[in-house]
Amino acid sequence: MEETISGGRREKNPRPSINGYMYGNANALAAIAKLSGDQEAVGLFTRKADSIKLDVQQKLWNTRSHFFEVRKEKGDTLANVMEEIGFIPWYFNLPDSKYSEAWKHLMNPKHFNAPVGITTADRSHPGFRTHGCCKCEWDGAVWPFASSQTLTAMANLLNNYQQKYVNKSDYFIQLSKYVTSQHKEGKPYIGEYMDEKTGMWLTDDERGRYYNHSTFNDLVISGLVGLRPRADNIIEVNPLLPAKTWDWFCLDNVLYHGKIITIIWDKTGKKYKKGKGLSVWSDGEKVASSKKLKKITGNL
Repeated sequence: MEETISGGRREKNPRPSINGYMYGNANALAAIAKLSGDQEAVGLFTRKADSIKLDVQQKLWNTRSHFFEVRKEKGDTLANVMEEIGFIPWYFNLPDSKYSEAWKHLMNPKHFNAPVGITTADRSHPGFRTHGCCKCEWDGAVWPFASSQTLTAMANLLNNYQQKYVNKSDYFIQLSKYVTSQHKEGKPYIGEYMDEKTGMWLTDDERGRYYNHSTFNDLVISGLVGLRPRADNIIEVNPLLPAKTWDWFCLDNVLYHGKIITIIWDKTGKKYKKGKGLSVWSDGEKVASSKKLKKITGNL
């Protein structure tokens, strides 16, 4: 995320993105230490995570825009621009619930919701798309990589928070745009970044081609279909597919906790002939089911 409205690649500005990843790293190290029985390391990395969370919420939250923003190294003030990296803290379930209001900006066409995807900066800001082209600008163009980060964060929000700002339909809309974005002339293509209105790839050369900085499969498996990874032997499935959208889908042959998992949605039961509704199968045995598309759990 080199050249942004909030600053360039040569500035050492604290960002919601980097701090989010460091928070995730600290929690992961604490979990690893717990597995090995190293209580001293558990305490160390838990404290590090807590400290990062406190700093992010106290120093990167703009009370005027209601958004996590970059803090400028020079002057120690917020950049006063909403950028897509402000959603990344939810990638790691960092923020407390009250900060969920940041998501009210996602579906607003004045801010992040563009015709072909999620813009990397606030569309209403005077600096939007002012940096020129084709030298790694993150000042508003749609980057599928950034979209995948935001969609993962959004799935966490919908699964782990009580909020009123976005819903399953919003997730499906943005995921569909993300899917469409990874095409060129009707064929699958992963590029670097694109015009937010036309979908035209802005770097159509060797540098931009096959820019596989995305998590397409994860967004479908853990987001849309809803297989939520857990450390225990409970399998949790919470599809983010809105009701009355698809009559059927099947995610098959997923290796999970040493089991082969199959997740089926069949509205009428006639497509797969495994019963009506949502069902989860572990090594061929049904472990959870529901007549409706909703969160279900079962024992592996």
